[in-house]
Parts: sequence; C-alpha cells; structure tokens
Amino acid sequence: MSMERRNNCETEHDFFLVLTNDIQLTREVEDALFEAGCDDATLSRRSGRLVLTFSRTGPSLQDAIVSAIRDVRKAGIGAEVLRVDECGLVTQAEIARRIGHTRQLVFQYVTGARGPGGFPPPVCHITDSAPLWYWCEVAYWLRQNDMVTEHVLQRAQGTALINSVLELQYLKKLNPTLAEDMLRSLSLDPIASRA
Repeated sequence: MSMERRNNCETEHDFFLVLTNDIQLTREVEDALFEAGCDDATLSRRSGRLVLTFSRTGPSLQDAIVSAIRDVRKAGIGAEVLRVDECGLVTQAEIARRIGHTRQLVFQYVTGARGPGGFPPPVCHITDSAPLWYWCEVAYWLRQNDMVTEHVLQRAQGTALINSVLELQYLKKLNPTLAEDMLRSLSLDPIASRA
C-alpha cells in the first residue's frame, strides 16, 4: 500500500476492501460499481472473496476509505464491505516486517532489553508461544519513540477503527438479537449500538 503526493490537500491512497457475500463477478456488478463511483478500483476474486483494489484520492486515508465504502453501498450489488484488508493483530515477525527491522530487535523491545521500555503487552494468544499485539497500540508506542512517522500511526488507528465498525455491523446482521443483547449487557456507547 503506497501513498503519492497529488497537491497540497489531496493524496492518492492505495487500499483493499474485502466484500461479504459470495456474488458472481459479472459485467453488471462491475458496471454498477463503476457507475456508483468505484471507477478508481479493480474488482477481483481472491481466496474465495471479492476484493476491490482502490487507488483513491482524498485528504486522508480514512476519508478515501469511507468514501469508497459509501460508493460500494451506493452500487447496490448485494454485497457489503466486510473490512479493509489490513490486519490489526500482528506477531513479532509482522511488527519487524512493518518497521523494516529484525525479529530479534522487536523481541528486545518486547522484553525491554533495548529501547525505552514500556512496549505494549500482547492482547491475544497471551499464553501461547506466538502472542499477538494490536498494531495500533504498537504503532502508537513506535510513534511516541520516534520510530515511525505520524502517517503510520494515523493509518494504523484509522484502519483499526473502520474495521471495528464494519465488523460490528456485519455481526449485527448475522444475529441481530444476540448483538443487541450483548451491546445492552455490556452497556456500550449508544453510537456503537446503532452501527
């Protein structure tokens, strides 16, 4: 995923949107997407899912993604956007890949043997030999310690939030009653319960 400067306010953002339903990849679907504003995307099938590959211009990545999601919805093709294809859970190896350093260095950050300390703890598979971290938390720590740019942090946080909202919407469609019960039981923010 790359970014290229267009002018003072607009930047071209590359990203992938994964669609939900298993619809046929037809000329009608392509035309509907094109007419709805997805003329800056390529539709393909990958690993059994439809994927839209975008190169969209906007003031920020989040603006570009949100406008693309709106355009997909406007197309009315019988599929929704499931998620932005960017995983929010990362291993030490993936952290190393994303920041262009070795796994050993990331391990040293995790254990506090190097760096300023205070590396965020893992959030999943904590008792396994391969725990997972929230990329947005790791990116925040890296940014606080001048190891990544502000752009990397904004991308991590924005994409995580967009995917959280999309996932909540998807789960509410799968089982609306259970979703409403859980939202009520957990006393979540009313804005989240309307998603």
